[in-house]
Amino acid sequence: MSVETTAQKLAKQQMAKLEKRFRHHVGKAISEYNMIEAGDKVMVCLSGGADSYTMLDILLKLRSSAPIHFDIVAVNLDQKQPGFPEHILPDYLNSIGVDYQIIEEDTYSIVKDKIPEGKTTCSLCSRLRRGILYSTAKRIGATKIALGHHRDDMIETLMLNLFFNGKTKTMPAKLVSDNGEHVVIRPLAYCKEKEIKQYAALKDFPIIPCNLCGSQPNLQRQNVKQMLSDWDKQFPGRAESIFTAMQNVVPSHLCDQSLYNFKDVDLSTGVVNGGDTAFDKEEINTPKIDNSKFQNEKNSLVNIIEVN
Repeated sequence: MSVETTAQKLAKQQMAKLEKRFRHHVGKAISEYNMIEAGDKVMVCLSGGADSYTMLDILLKLRSSAPIHFDIVAVNLDQKQPGFPEHILPDYLNSIGVDYQIIEEDTYSIVKDKIPEGKTTCSLCSRLRRGILYSTAKRIGATKIALGHHRDDMIETLMLNLFFNGKTKTMPAKLVSDNGEHVVIRPLAYCKEKEIKQYAALKDFPIIPCNLCGSQPNLQRQNVKQMLSDWDKQFPGRAESIFTAMQNVVPSHLCDQSLYNFKDVDLSTGVVNGGDTAFDKEEINTPKIDNSKFQNEKNSLVNIIEVN
């Protein structure tokens, strides 16, 4: 009889802790944004990465205890990347007994043919992938399309739009697709990337790396990701503050005339949202972070498993 080691016990405890946290975060996102309703058929887009595996895992667990009935079908788009291990996802999905479909479309060759060497492939690749997933959702009668983007993806997208597109814009937790035919949801909107990676490692999900976009060294997203990572080390809690700011937008203290009627502001309108006191130094709050808590949590995770 094998004896469970201390490391194995700690790993189980940490996995249970993360699962509970994800169930809370995903349940909160579903509730606050009304992502899933009774009778929905949710198409969970499974890429083979840690994010989508975690999303599927948590949604299945929530479905088993939800007060409403909804169906889940996992869908993977096999883009015919060289060396793609075609057996991994079917084997995994069969092992957990979930309904699934594998869609085979050679978008890899199209992207490599259309995009010059050294240029980023993400834009064309995502457009092709999006179109195929939308048509698949329509064919199978899915009422919601679930994507595995998490909180850090949303923060990075905000920064990319601020720095390079001149827009205060990010990935929303819920939206109508660009063809107007589907509702797209992001159940991991409140979940942290580093915790998703830890959970995926502890669960031993069969991760499949993306050889097309994940290895591109010239992506601005990678630079922004590194910047946010450096900030997190130097100023713990900054990412949390940015995400909170995304949920607390004050149009009267920005400059978008389509969101607030600045032209008609005069003495008769009165003080709005604190007036100019909103910019006083004493009104700027720095989140109080217990660094010992972050360090203890980090140490406990490192002792269990090393995640690259």
